[in-house]
Amino acid sequence: MPVESRAVIAWEAGAAVRPEPIQVDDPGPGEILVRILASGVCHTDLHVRDGKIGTPPILLGHEGAAVVEAVGAGVEQPRVGDYVILAWRAPCGTCRFCRRGLLHLCSASLNARPRQHTPAGVFPPPILGIGTFATHTVVAAGQAIPVSQDIGPAEACLIGCGVMTGIGAAWYTAGVRAGSNVAVFGCGTVGTSVIQGARLAHAARIIAVDIEPRKLEWARQFGATDTVDASRADAVEQIKSLTDGFGADYAFECVGSAQVLQQVLACRDLAGIATLIGVPGRDATITLELPRYFDLGGSLRVSWYGDCLPSRDFPLLVDLYLKGDLRLRELITQRVSLDEVDSAFESMQRGETLKSIIAFD
Repeated sequence: MPVESRAVIAWEAGAAVRPEPIQVDDPGPGEILVRILASGVCHTDLHVRDGKIGTPPILLGHEGAAVVEAVGAGVEQPRVGDYVILAWRAPCGTCRFCRRGLLHLCSASLNARPRQHTPAGVFPPPILGIGTFATHTVVAAGQAIPVSQDIGPAEACLIGCGVMTGIGAAWYTAGVRAGSNVAVFGCGTVGTSVIQGARLAHAARIIAVDIEPRKLEWARQFGATDTVDASRADAVEQIKSLTDGFGADYAFECVGSAQVLQQVLACRDLAGIATLIGVPGRDATITLELPRYFDLGGSLRVSWYGDCLPSRDFPLLVDLYLKGDLRLRELITQRVSLDEVDSAFESMQRGETLKSIIAFD
């Protein structure tokens, strides 16, 4: 029997969004129905609303903590009543990457069929197969990772995307080593999570780069040892100066800017690793000076979801939070209702918030 729900749908690129009534059908085989407890407001949702990613209509929201309310045929895990964090990667186990043991590169990640529809019968697909800007949603069973109830929903939902992406980029994509020098360009949720990942990996120097002084102040709270205001000084020169003229062993682009990526490549030490995390515009390009790139060595890597495996990594991050090693509560700068999503987007665009959380209970 359909559940009456409210959800935020992007119907037209660049248009304001607001909650509206929807109905959520029963989960099908291999699917579950969850009730959302909290959802993070992510830059990716803003990009979708503005038409930079995807084609509307799209049901927004992809960082969610929830409770399982119903399961479809064949579902043994999770169970009704389980407290879960939702993931947009659920390895299929059968694609060419999964067969090689590379589950983090699954090319056929499991999703539920769209079960959410308007009273008129329109089924807007949920972003990344999740759709957490709603009181209820249906996902594939493998997208719901049971975790300890000792972590609150506001903190738990952050692990579902931004925090996992940043920490995973540091740990898995780049492989930050103890005693290394790290530079992070862009200090939003993902950037500060890269900083946390580098701190937890025992990097010696973690240099935060941004053009917003407030974000640089936040970066220090999460483990940055040094900050560079790129609006006031040449970021590459400053990073070289802070590292005895050598540069960073690991440098991260968390903005999605071709210009910033050029700086990331230029600030590296010999054999330094550059990692692209920020989602670039579809027309973004860079010019690569091949002799300079060859002489410096190293590599440029792309991080998708921090190359994580949610079933392994979500409980790990929850454990780190409960032990006091991972800072999540400090990321939350604003709590809003579902009716205030558009104002949360506006605050994000003005650089006033590190993370807005939609609280449902």
